Amino acid sequence: MNLEISKEEAQIMHIDLNSAYATAEQQAHKSLRGKPIGVTNRISKHCCVIAASYEAKALGVKVGMRLDEVQQIIPDFIMLETDPPKYHHVYQSLCRIMKDYSPDVTMKSIDEGVIDFHGTKEFYKGRPLTDIGLEIKERVRKEIGSHMRINVGIGTNRFLAKEAAGWHKPDGLDLIDYRNIKKYYREHKLTDLTGIASHFEARLNAAGIFTPIEFLNASSDTLRRLVFRSVIGEDWYQRLRGYEVDNVITKLGNVGRQFVLDVRSADDNVILPRFQYLCETTGKKLRYNNVDARGVYVWAMFQTGDHWYVRKMHKQAFFTDRDIYAKALYLFNQRPKHLIITAMGITLYKLEPSTRSQQSIFDEVNKQEWLTTAIDEINERYGNFILFSANALEGKHKVKQKIPFGGTKYFELLLKRA
Repeated sequence: MNLEISKEEAQIMHIDLNSAYATAEQQAHKSLRGKPIGVTNRISKHCCVIAASYEAKALGVKVGMRLDEVQQIIPDFIMLETDPPKYHHVYQSLCRIMKDYSPDVTMKSIDEGVIDFHGTKEFYKGRPLTDIGLEIKERVRKEIGSHMRINVGIGTNRFLAKEAAGWHKPDGLDLIDYRNIKKYYREHKLTDLTGIASHFEARLNAAGIFTPIEFLNASSDTLRRLVFRSVIGEDWYQRLRGYEVDNVITKLGNVGRQFVLDVRSADDNVILPRFQYLCETTGKKLRYNNVDARGVYVWAMFQTGDHWYVRKMHKQAFFTDRDIYAKALYLFNQRPKHLIITAMGITLYKLEPSTRSQQSIFDEVNKQEWLTTAIDEINERYGNFILFSANALEGKHKVKQKIPFGGTKYFELLLKRA
């Protein structure tokens, strides 16, 4: 295959909300504007930055840095705990604005999404997408908050639209197509490209490819056989030239939750209510995605620095909170109980489409399904996990709702049950 750079009209728009969580806090509190701030799920000496303001980033703060590390660089750094209702509002408002311009909107994460304008040209009477991008930026300022800023990128495929959105941060608006694509590649390094981290950079370097322009000029055969050694190389060959290869629905591989303990302990009276709450909220994620699980994986981190885990596959799929907790607890009780736990988690895997619509010949199975469905419906109607096991009560009070990164499935569940 020998493809030219795509000359299709750029009709994909990528929108990225700048430093979303930190900016939302600065929008809510004027006194924080212009200051280096960060957001974490729960403040402690060893907590990590999960989002940083642009002021903090400019001083060297990176996501994942511990609070004590940041304070050595910035003594007056301000760390805040996450405030989910703020981010719920921002996410819903951004979705509403984007969906006013096309029915084909995909949220890639809580703070970024894609608008596909194919088939909408007549509706907008040929308005340039750059004009629409400016209009969306203004609507974000008016409808979400005057301090909120978004990056808008426009391209012939999702990859180039995302690259364009990051070209001139913050508050940028750029379009990449056949007229300026080589200019963009010349101004960047390999690891600036979305999806190319150090591991892939090393593979490219080994094949004599050191710049994005050399990446673009490499043959399909070189990328497929020599660099990536799979069909991924062909995808990159097309992706770099502006052809769409990323408009696919990914299959859900697992669901789970984890928790850094608020009190480090080896006492079951402290640990198990929190663990059971993790299991029950994981069960709700499982059912929200309309899948059942066959595998359970549990793990713990100890104060000694050791990591422990165990997993088990089951012949029969399961989905109820009772089954999930029973199977997970059986495994979790195998941990070295004398060691103090600092973090723990559960993951359900080997997911398969739910068969819950099929009535069982066993009455006990049907009763468990009906009870689970009833509890889910009550929670959906009256509040965020308003019904749960009594043993998980302490866990509900202590396990703070985390703001999920990456996909938005669990976030949509939290909004639905809020």
